[in-house]
Order: sequence, then structure tokens, then C-alpha cells
Amino acid sequence: MNNLFLYKLSSFFLFISGGFIFTISLFFLGFDYCLLMDWEILTINSCALVMTIIFDWMSLMFMSCVLLISSMVVLYSFSYMSSDLNNKRFLFLVLMFIFSMMFMILSPNLISILLGWDGLGLVSYGLVIYFQNWKSYNAGMLTILTNRIGDVAILISICWMLNFGSWNFLYYMTLTDFWMYYLLFLLILASFTKSAQIPFSSWLPAAMAAPTPVSALVHSSTLVTAGVYLMIRFSSLLTFIDCSFFVLIGLLTMFMSGVGAMFEFDLKKIIALSTLSQLGLMMSILFLGYPLMAFFHLLTHAFFKALLFLCAGLIIHVMGDSQDIRHMGSSVVYLPFTCTCFCISSLSLCGFPFLSGFYSKDLILETLVINSYNSFLYILFLLSVGLTAAYSFRLIYYCISGGTNLHVCHSYSEDFFMSFSMIFLTIMAIVSGSFISWLIYPAPSLIIMPVFLKFMPLFFVILGLYIGYEVSICNLSESINSFKNYFICYFLGSMWFMPFFSTYMLYSFGYFMSKNYSCNIDSGWGEYIVSMSSYNVFFFLSKINYYYQFNNFKLYLISFLLLMSLMII
Repeated sequence: MNNLFLYKLSSFFLFISGGFIFTISLFFLGFDYCLLMDWEILTINSCALVMTIIFDWMSLMFMSCVLLISSMVVLYSFSYMSSDLNNKRFLFLVLMFIFSMMFMILSPNLISILLGWDGLGLVSYGLVIYFQNWKSYNAGMLTILTNRIGDVAILISICWMLNFGSWNFLYYMTLTDFWMYYLLFLLILASFTKSAQIPFSSWLPAAMAAPTPVSALVHSSTLVTAGVYLMIRFSSLLTFIDCSFFVLIGLLTMFMSGVGAMFEFDLKKIIALSTLSQLGLMMSILFLGYPLMAFFHLLTHAFFKALLFLCAGLIIHVMGDSQDIRHMGSSVVYLPFTCTCFCISSLSLCGFPFLSGFYSKDLILETLVINSYNSFLYILFLLSVGLTAAYSFRLIYYCISGGTNLHVCHSYSEDFFMSFSMIFLTIMAIVSGSFISWLIYPAPSLIIMPVFLKFMPLFFVILGLYIGYEVSICNLSESINSFKNYFICYFLGSMWFMPFFSTYMLYSFGYFMSKNYSCNIDSGWGEYIVSMSSYNVFFFLSKINYYYQFNNFKLYLISFLLLMSLMII
């Protein structure tokens, strides 16, 4: 009962704080107001330790979004983690995770950003290994070590900013000095590791070892979006460099994750790959020079992705904790409300007209068309959008409709706390796109294009839905796993061998070398000659001593007889 009160109190406090901060963000947005607060923590002689906090409409709106989603996730977690013995510890870890993200959002200073940035990495490690098995330990180690690359890049950036007057980067956003290029590339490296862009993508599906409420929080508005938010803050520096290579990286990440999701059968990993796809979309439009559009998609994506994970968590919960979509089917008969929310969030992810994802995604696609980039990027973009629709429909077909592939179903109850969380996030997944677009764009964005280009995104979405249906109904995704096409299938389904490059390829040489040294030196000739020699000598001497002590009468008698025989001779 005490734990229930803690969960309810935390959820209520987070929800009220989120609503209050959102109201303040509207005031800041309406009056174009920005507030910098310096909190002097300590002063010794002439040295002052000052904490700087920035309040503008962007930081406040993003923080309110994080708090509102977190409140629903905490309420949902009470039911989901009710049978866990350490659910109080889980709650404290989640709250630490949220506060680390808030710390990062409100910081215009690279040192305080590092505190929040590193806090996210450390607490995420604790949450990924929460279930304490070998799979979780390996996933947690991969997650934290990949994120450490970004932490090191931020540390070097802090050292690099010694060239300036302070660590408050907002004061130096208009500098075109050559120092700034090194700083910017370090920050891009940091954001790519945290937002899992190529070649750092392998940790994102591995982090699915965490409990599902944590996955909802990580993939919607906290850990993976930190890199995008950092780049949005530094976006004015991007105007001084050619970002076409980074645009390509974002698009390749989007395409790679879409193809990988078509070959995946783990429910949570498919949704994780869809997050990776949307992160690639945000990064590519950000490097094209539209940070506001990336921020818009960041907010709309947060609501429907959190809802998608919460629905998936309930489906996994009642399916005997099986995450394989081949074990599921006909769930709509037993979980009608959950499956309805699941379909709404999936359609919003696909960019279905007039749901929240449509407003940001369609705007991004049309902006890409009028930006005069080459056809390769445009076709890659449209293929990635089609793949999003394809794997979303495949997911709906396997989990909700389809045959009765039911695994072990322990219960069909839709809990009140879970349902309430999903109701709120469903409403936000429907209305947040239009609502936020009306707020942050003072005038409607009117993009005039030929009719066939205007309908091209919608055509690819419908084509993707059809391909997803055909793949599911014909079981092509299973029959293609034949030995004839095994290499191609394995390559496409394993994120272009990225997990092997970041795990096995890195440690295999050192592992085999240490194994050979162990066998040949530590347990081989070195053991025999160096370690065993002293042992063998002392063993031989102790045997002689032992024999002498226990046979001394015989020895005296034999020596006496020998001596007497010598004297006689």
C-alpha cells in the first residue's frame, strides 16, 4: 500500500508540474521571452561557482512534454511492476532518470549539460540491467560503453571551450572562428552516439532488455532524444558548414532501421527500430537547416511512441511475457481497448492524415522536396516512409489480427492505471500535432508543389501498408529465411552487421590473444617451469623428510648393517 501511495504521489506531482510548466511555456512563446538565471552556489575570494539555468519556450515546452509522459509512465509502472519485489527501487531509478533529463534540458552551460548527460547514461545502465540476467548485463555494458564515447566528446568540448570566456555556449553561437568547427564536430559526435545514428546504432535495440515502462520513457522523450535536443541548441552553428554528409547519415539510419524491422520478430525490438527510424528523420531535417521542424517532430513523436510502448507492454504482460510476435494473434478479441490505442499510435507513426505524426512528417517530406537536394536522398526518404508503414502494418497483423497464434495467456484484464495512462496518451497522439503546429508556427506553412509530388508521401504510405499486408499474409518474412538467401537476409536483419562490429569484432582479437597467452604461458610452459618448479622441489624435499621421519628405525638399522659390512671388508 505504501508503494502504491509513492507511485500515485510521484505521478500526480509530475503531471501537475508538467501542466504548470506547459502553461508558462505558452506565456514565454507568446511574448518571445527568454530568462537566464544564475544561481551562485559558492564564492571563495574572487572565484564563484555559478549554476546557470535557461528558461525559454523551447526548453519549457520540451520539459513539460517529458513530465507529462513520465507521469503516465509512472502510473502505468505501478501495475506493470506490481509483482516485482524491488518496485520502490525501480521508481527511484525512473525519477532519477527524469531529473537527469530535466537537468540537461535547462542547461545553457556545457559542464551542467555533462552532468545531466552522464546522469542519463549511468541511470539508463542501472535500468537496462534491472532484471539481472546475462542478456541484460551484456546489453547494459554495450549501452553505457557506446554512450561513453559521447561523454568523452562532451568532455573534450569543455576543454576546447577554454578558448572562450566561459562555458555558456549561448554567448558564442554567432562566432565563425576556426575554433568553433572542432567544437561543433565533437558535439555532432556526442549527439550521434546518444541518438544512435550510424555507426553507433547497435545499442538501441539492445537496450530493450530494460522493463517496458522504461523503454517507453527512453524511446519517447528522454535518453535518445537528448542528442537531437543538443543539436537543436547548437543549430545556429550548423549554418557555417556543409552538412550534406550528416544528412546522408541520418537518412541511411532511417532506411537501415526500416529494413531491419521487416526481418525482426521481437515486438519491442521492432518498436525500438521504429524509434531509430524517426531519430534519423529528425537528424536529417535538422542538418538540412530546419531545427524548429525537428523539434516539432520530436514533440509529436514522443506522445505516440510512449503510447506504442505502453500498449506493447500490456500485450507482452498478458502473453506470458513472450515478446515474439509469432506467438500473438487475435488480441483484439480479448484486449479491445489496448489494441485500439495500439492501432492509433501505429497510424500516427505512419503519418496517417490528421493524426499527430502526419503534421510533422508531411511537413518534413515536403520541405525536403523544395530544398533542391538530389533524387537519391528523396527516393531514400520516401522508401523509408514506406517501410515505416510496412512494418507497422506487419506488427498490427501479427499482434492484433491474424490467426489464433496465442501463446500462454495468463490474464485478459485491462487494468485501470494502465488504461488511464493509455487514454491520456491516445488523446495526445491524436491532437498534439495540430495543437503544437498552431502554437509554434505563427502562420500556416503553405508549400506549393505539383500534384504528383504532393501525393507522393501518401502514395508511399499506402504502398507500404499493402507491402506489409502481403509480407504478413504470404509469410514471406519467414520463407525468405532460406539458405539460398541467407546472407542477404542476415545482413539486412542484423542492422548491416553493426552489432557484430560494436561487440564481437572489438573484443574478439583481445579475447583470443588473452586465451592463447593463458593456455601457453599462464597454464602452459610458464606454469610448469616458473610456478611449478619451486613446488616440485619442495614437494621432493618434503617427501624425503616424511620418509625419514616415519622410517627412522629402518634407516638406522640399514646404515648400521652397511657400516658393519664395510668394517668387516
